[in-house]
Amino acid sequence: MSFGKTTPILRIFDETKAKEFYVSFLGFKVDWEHRFEPDLPLYMQVSKDGCIIHLSEHHGDACPGAAIRIETDELDAFHTQLLAQKHKNTRPGIEDMPWGRDMSITDPFGNRLTFTSAGGTSAAGT
Repeated sequence: MSFGKTTPILRIFDETKAKEFYVSFLGFKVDWEHRFEPDLPLYMQVSKDGCIIHLSEHHGDACPGAAIRIETDELDAFHTQLLAQKHKNTRPGIEDMPWGRDMSITDPFGNRLTFTSAGGTSAAGT
């Protein structure tokens, strides 16, 4: 018996805001988009390296306010990249935790993404 990767589904309410946050700010790319008809809700996949997330405007696919953890071995570099953008609503910090280091960011829809790196401490911690 084996299990594959998990693909979280996060609820979104506005395609433009979702793309601004996930693509322009975080650096994900849109892999595909789906609508049953032109004016119906959007369901799309975004990815960054091996991380895949599904974003859905469909009621019932997910509840706003979800929390996911995303492992990275480049937390400091990603943190520096995000801060350099001087985003007006999001300036994340890094926290040292008993299990490693975390950087949490809340998307425009109330979903929390925690980028995490195992072990170590850094001056970048807040």
